Amino acid sequence: MPLPHLVKTDFNQIPGWAGDDHRAALAAFWRFCADTKPRLLTSGPFRLSRKQAGSLCRAARHAVVDGTDKAAQRFFEQRFAPFRVSDAGFVTGYYEPELPASRIRTGAYTTPLLRAPDGLVSVTAKNRPKNWPETLSHGRMTSRGLKPLPDRSAIMDGALDPENLDLVYLADPVDAFFIHVQGSARLRLTDGSVMRVGYAGKTGYPYTSVARVLVERGEGTPEELTMAGLRAWFKANPDRRDALLRQNRSYIFFREVPIANPSDGPEGAAGLPLMAGRSLAVDLHHISLGLPVFVGTDSPPLKEGRKPFRRLMIADDTGSAIKGTARGDLFLGSGDAAGHLAGEVRHRADMTLLLPLELVPEAGQ
Repeated sequence: MPLPHLVKTDFNQIPGWAGDDHRAALAAFWRFCADTKPRLLTSGPFRLSRKQAGSLCRAARHAVVDGTDKAAQRFFEQRFAPFRVSDAGFVTGYYEPELPASRIRTGAYTTPLLRAPDGLVSVTAKNRPKNWPETLSHGRMTSRGLKPLPDRSAIMDGALDPENLDLVYLADPVDAFFIHVQGSARLRLTDGSVMRVGYAGKTGYPYTSVARVLVERGEGTPEELTMAGLRAWFKANPDRRDALLRQNRSYIFFREVPIANPSDGPEGAAGLPLMAGRSLAVDLHHISLGLPVFVGTDSPPLKEGRKPFRRLMIADDTGSAIKGTARGDLFLGSGDAAGHLAGEVRHRADMTLLLPLELVPEAGQ
């Protein structure tokens, strides 16, 4: 089953494996087993049957009950086979913004986040019309069939205004844009309450990095145009802000997400709360939700002292900009500190997939 870009390796050949906190990795993995609804490797390139997932989860439960790091490490080493991704890897960071907002439009809060419009659907082989653009992943199902939604530029010009889709209002269009990029946010409302918003769909147009647009125009380097650098550009060029935002045709819709436990992270693509430092957003064409992925990078912002980032993470999210066999986005937490850290992470990385032995039994022999 291993694909050409995957090379069989051994756990003792993974730099940093022995020094990781395997209990923390097991806690992140266990989220896929704790629910009665099966979530573990149910779709994508690596899939387990319900029986196979049940067997793996029972083994995970024994390690959880044991509670030691040795038991957690033994679980991964005995139930998985490591495969190094031979393609060059690259990681960025993302976070959950925390911002002031209002449920009603006021003089200060005028920039809306929008609910998903009626009829929004993913385009599949079953509903794809003839001549539908290959790059358009979503559309609106109407009585006349599937139709494209307006892109960001048209929405900025009011294309969806008659549908009254406003969910909540922010004070700054740039803050709203970065929430679109991150896919979720925790909002401090003017009435003193807290609201979490999460991804509810998108228009389906390809994502374009506005930082990359600026780099191609010669207005900065990738190292300069981190999240902080991009914010600085917006602040210095308010009259050019909207024109740059229109370069990214992708547009995200949101929904209110109940906050059962304030300490939980936002919900990822797997429908589970993300765990800071253990949740990884991946390209679901190459990695399935629930798969353990060991990530190693010498990214300076992620170093603890002189110790580089070497950590077993769990694939439980995705994003429009995450494309490739070894492309990852590290969830780094909520708030300004996490945002500053996330904005500085843009570095090469090594990735090793841990495939369940149920999928590669010969690797366990």
